[in-house]
Amino acid sequence: MKLDLSRPDYAIEALCHNLDWSIKSFSTESPEDFQAYSWVKLLELPNPYSFDEALLLCQVSQQEWLVWIPDHGEAQLHVSQFLSN
Repeated sequence: MKLDLSRPDYAIEALCHNLDWSIKSFSTESPEDFQAYSWVKLLELPNPYSFDEALLLCQVSQQEWLVWIPDHGEAQLHVSQFLSN
């Protein structure tokens, strides 16, 4: 019996998708671009089962927001952890 150690196609696609997000994280968006009750795209998931988007609830400081993430709950995130949709 011989083991097939090659990566399946879907693993390579997921890796490329994550790289695309990391490139966008260097965007020039300022904290003023975000508004309460709008959805943002998360750059990394808080847990493997949560959604990849969060609802902005309120601004905690100049660089942090309180958000609600479906299948996770509330979290406090820095603006570098998400992108506007």
